Amino acid sequence: MNPKILSVVIPALNEQDSIVQIIERVRAVQPTLQTLNIVLEILVVDDGSLDKTAALAAQCADTRVIRHLVNRGYGAALKTGFRHASGEYLAFIDADGTYPPEALPEMCRALEQRNADLVVGSRMSGAQSEMPWMRRIGNFAFARMLSVLSGVQVQDSASGMRVLKRQVLRRIYPLPNGLNFTPAMTTRALHEELVIVEIPIAYAERIGRSKLSVVRDGVRFTNTIVWTTMTYRPVRVWGGIGLALGALAALIALILFADWIFVNRFLQSYAPYAAFAMLVLGVLGTSVFSLGVMFSYLIAIFTHKPVRRGMFGRVIFDPPLDYYFGRIGAIAALSGIVISGIALALVAQEWTFEDMWFWLVFGSLLIVVGAQLGMSYLVIRVLDELAQREARTRRELELVDAETNEVAITTREVPINA
Repeated sequence: MNPKILSVVIPALNEQDSIVQIIERVRAVQPTLQTLNIVLEILVVDDGSLDKTAALAAQCADTRVIRHLVNRGYGAALKTGFRHASGEYLAFIDADGTYPPEALPEMCRALEQRNADLVVGSRMSGAQSEMPWMRRIGNFAFARMLSVLSGVQVQDSASGMRVLKRQVLRRIYPLPNGLNFTPAMTTRALHEELVIVEIPIAYAERIGRSKLSVVRDGVRFTNTIVWTTMTYRPVRVWGGIGLALGALAALIALILFADWIFVNRFLQSYAPYAAFAMLVLGVLGTSVFSLGVMFSYLIAIFTHKPVRRGMFGRVIFDPPLDYYFGRIGAIAALSGIVISGIALALVAQEWTFEDMWFWLVFGSLLIVVGAQLGMSYLVIRVLDELAQREARTRRELELVDAETNEVAITTREVPINA
């Protein structure tokens, strides 16, 4: 069997103090890789360094150096390395000495034996780590966020040491050019339902000054995870926000109801503000949730893939909840009309507006929410029809072909002089 090639890409920006050491450590794993029938290729991508990084790397044996004349970013350097690499397996590792190249053979073994598409060297899985506490908290938060949005447990969403199969690139590209390259890769791989394996690795203090800004890059990582998720499963984002807003509106409604029963004993002069918040949050929550569902159908139309509805990694309702939007909307609107009608009738007789204002406001909320759900139901049903049209057409064409063949066979079996 011909050996596979593992191309290790090392992006480097002003890393003259550590570049030679990391290259030598990568080269040192070659004998172990050979036992796995894997040949090593090392590529250093100098991303516009102003020091001797490129010159020192070029002096190392068995190392290819590719230079960006200007700094283009961490992700851009990795993508340049992937384009020039010749291996079926691709790996990347930082040039600052924080990640252990000695773990590469184990990661390659996991890639093959566990039939993985992507193996991540996890700094958050219990191995020895010298990561600063602020970054540790940030990485923990990013991993938990991605776990919730993807429905898959993730330990380290931003590790800079990974091994993947080249064929995976077509499914996870495009990827950003900056330091948010790694969380974007993890997010896209999860939503593409690739097989990801995390291997615990030790993490050391870097050589030289870090280029990561905790605040700026933290915001960028968050935006990357959220926006990438919205291009796959927007209901995970918009649905969660809509449910939270709706739950808050329901809580305020309960407080207002209790306040009405006890004759304005709790809220007193704040009751109108609470009613305003209930109306805004209720309508906004319904709109945002519906928007997330609509986005899911639009993505299915553009990508020609089934609609992904499950918010938390599974489909809770069967048929899906959006199939009931029409009924729920009708019930809500009719309930609101009844409640508002009764309240107005009582006000017209002997009750005062101050006695019934809560029910008028609550009835109005139900009417508006019901109308919103009804309109959303109509739009979603149209999008659903468009999302299924191509698949249904293909199935019906295949059925016609099958029937045509059956008729032709039957015709050949009938005697001519019968």
